[in-house]
Formats: sequence, structure tokens, C-alpha cells
Amino acid sequence: MFCWCSFVYVLFFLGSFLSIGLLTVCVLLRQLIKFQRRKRTDQNVKHVAFFHPYCNAGGGGERVLWCAIRALLNRYENIKLFVYTGDLDAKPAEILAKAERSFNLTLDAERITFVYLRKRCWVEAARYPHFTLLGQSLGSIVLAFEALLKLQPDVFIDTMGYAFTYPVFAYFGGCKIGCYTHYPTISTDMLRRVQSQSQTYNNRGYVAKNPFATWLKIVYYRLFSRIYGWVGRCADTVMVNSSWTENHIISLWDVPYKTHRVYPPCEVSQLKRLESLADENSDQIIILSVGQYRPEKDHPLQLQAMYELRTLLNNDEALWNRLKLLIVGSCRDEEDRVRVKNMQDLAKHLSLENSVEFRVNVPYRELLQCYQRATIGLHCMWNEHFGISVVDCMAAGLIMVANRSGGPLMDIIETSEGSQNGYLAYDSYDYARCIANILYNTPEYNARIREAARASVDRFSEKEFESGFLRAISPIMD
Repeated sequence: MFCWCSFVYVLFFLGSFLSIGLLTVCVLLRQLIKFQRRKRTDQNVKHVAFFHPYCNAGGGGERVLWCAIRALLNRYENIKLFVYTGDLDAKPAEILAKAERSFNLTLDAERITFVYLRKRCWVEAARYPHFTLLGQSLGSIVLAFEALLKLQPDVFIDTMGYAFTYPVFAYFGGCKIGCYTHYPTISTDMLRRVQSQSQTYNNRGYVAKNPFATWLKIVYYRLFSRIYGWVGRCADTVMVNSSWTENHIISLWDVPYKTHRVYPPCEVSQLKRLESLADENSDQIIILSVGQYRPEKDHPLQLQAMYELRTLLNNDEALWNRLKLLIVGSCRDEEDRVRVKNMQDLAKHLSLENSVEFRVNVPYRELLQCYQRATIGLHCMWNEHFGISVVDCMAAGLIMVANRSGGPLMDIIETSEGSQNGYLAYDSYDYARCIANILYNTPEYNARIREAARASVDRFSEKEFESGFLRAISPIMD
């Protein structure tokens, strides 16, 4: 006869044994890390490590990384600077050369050391077809332990938003923790989209159509947000890139006393000096989109907007034939390259192949030429956390049409009469209508929008970023 008491005792014994074993491993691991730190021969030099597994990607987040590194190197002499990276296929010289080429900045290569991580695959979304947020977050813990065992810094700075690494470096590494958060891993907006059963890139159709699956996902999101808040509170200083991100982080982490809004660095000084080569009477009018080929950037919406625009311009075939959408972006991996191919196929499906051009991983000089030749800027990401490319386009003299949400709405674009510096849109028809308005505006009216846009972007300069970053990071550096 089965004895429940014996079964309970066995479970209790096994649970206690596993708990004691896990606690022992944690204590031994912490002592090992402390011992390795004590063996350092340069105890008077502060080791500062940036956690950025995709440091060679070439996007806006990487501009933040390299500008932050340059600011620290210029401000502090008695530090050693390290970058945790998973870019195993790129040598240090190649990474730095790409950073300088992509972002037009100069770095002291002799003061930067790269720590290569081999377990970056643990944080890739493709590894977790289900429960992606949880999978990537737990995977980042694995990556964090690999990083900590290879190098034990005094100051740990995360510039990619891997909040689940903070307890690892705080409790096992004894590090001071700083972070620059581009967007929260989870937000109330994501929860609302699931509750409304909206189908998006992070809410699949079979979930959106199934009430029970929707309920399960809501419970999952709420539990995840609680844990996310706990790990986030391990940071000693928190930097956010926009009002939208700030509101969400304060709500989720409850850390208003150590949160600093530091707008990301935008290349506004050089871009404001660019002389436009676009002519409204020329044979071609270029609409420029700049951004990484990622699903949240919503490139399909840009193509749909062009399709709607052709309908709006139905009686003006000559004007339509002059238009070209130029999509410029960087690809991180094979998945992004497949995404570009899918966008090219969609353009053909919409009969836009003669009106759309895709360019991938262009050098900075070529990007500047694109800015000079373009008249209108286009950005379609919903709830863009900030929008560096939006600011860059405005600084270059383009009339910007961005999504009516997130950073563009709250921090960048003003649409009220008398102070308008761009346009905000929501769906494909709204985007098409805004572009048509720009095309039919008088040259004088468009010139006033461009002037207002260029005058508004100085608060997003690299100088302002470095000042704000150093002010926020000083409590854990001094």
C-alpha cells in the first residue's frame, strides 16, 4: 500500500538536499570570484566593463555604447575599460574600425579590451519560439556568469537592457551596477495589446484568437513584470533614453530616485551643416527610411504607405513616377537578411519594385549622401523608445513623418501650428496622407518646417549626451 507520509518525507529530503547543494555552489562561486579579483596586480586601477553582446551591430544602441566609452576615457584616467561581446567573428581592430566608420568618432584602441563570450546564442530570440521573453532573460543569466568568470569588474554597465544580469554582477561579483535602458523588456503597452487580442510580431495569431491562450499570456506577462522589477532594482544608477521609457521603468522598477533621462547621442552638429542636394523640381523625390532591419521597425508599413500614396496620387502619375522610397539599414545576422529579402518580395507583390530601393550596411559617408539627396524622412516603428534616426533626419533637413507614439510623440516631433517641425501618423493611410501634404505644400511652408526641425535637435547632441551620462554615472565611478 502506497504511503503518502513516506513520499512527503522523500520529497522534503530531496528538496532540502538540492537547496543546500545550490546554496553551497553559490557561496563557493562567490568566493572564487572574490579570490580572482584579489589576485589582480592593478588594485589601484578601476575596471569598468560594458555588457553589450552585439557591440558590432552598427545601430543606435551601439552609438550609445561607443559615445559612453569615449566619454569615460576622456573623463577618467585611472580606469581600464572592457567590453563584453559575443561577436566572435570580428577582431577588436575590426569592431573599433566599424564603430569609427559608422558613427564618425575616434576611440583610443589601446585603452579598450574586448572580452569574448561564446554563449551569446543563449540570448537569441530564435532559440525560444515560445516564452521568448523568459527564455532570453534566463539565457542572459547564463551569459552573465560566463562574463563574470572571465572578468570581474569593479563597475558593470549594461547598455543593451539585459536586466537579469544585474543580480549576478551585484551579488556574485560585488560590482556597482549602472545601466542605460533603451526600452523596457516588458511594458504595459505590450500587456494592453495582448488584452485587446491584437495580432503583432510579439503576439501571434493563434494566441490573439484564443481567449484561454490570451489569459495565460496575460498571467505570464504579469508574473514576468514582477520579476523584471526586482532585477531592475539591483541597479545603482539607471539611465533611460526618453520620456516614454522613463515612465515605464519608474512604473516597473519603482526607482524614481536613481533614474536619469539621458537622451541618446545623435550626430546633429555635422548633419546640420549638410547642404541639401534635393530639389523639389528635380526628376526624383527621395523618401528616406533609416533603421535596422528588425521586425519592430515595421518596414512592411512603409511599403503599405507607399501603396496608399500611389492611390492618393492617382491623378498625378507624373508626380508618382518621381517618387522613390530609399530604405537604408543594417543587418545583424542571417535572420535580418532574410527579412530584407521578404521586404523585396513584398515590394514586388505591391508592384512597388520600381519605387523602392533597399541598401544594407552602408558606410557613414554613403549615408550622408542619402541624407543630402532626400526630401522626406519616414519612420514607422510603433512605440519607438526614442528614435535616433528620426532626429538625424530632422538635423539633415528632411521633413520627418514618424509614428504617433513613444519617443517621436513625447520628445521629438511637434505638430502644433506655428511650431511644427514634422508630422506624426498612425496607419498606412495616415502616413500616405502626411507625405501627400508635404508634396503639395508650398516651398515656403516646407522650408519653415525644416528650419524648425533643425533648430530643435541641439538638445540631442553628442555633447549633451556625454554631459548627462557622466553626471548619472559619477555616483558609481567616484
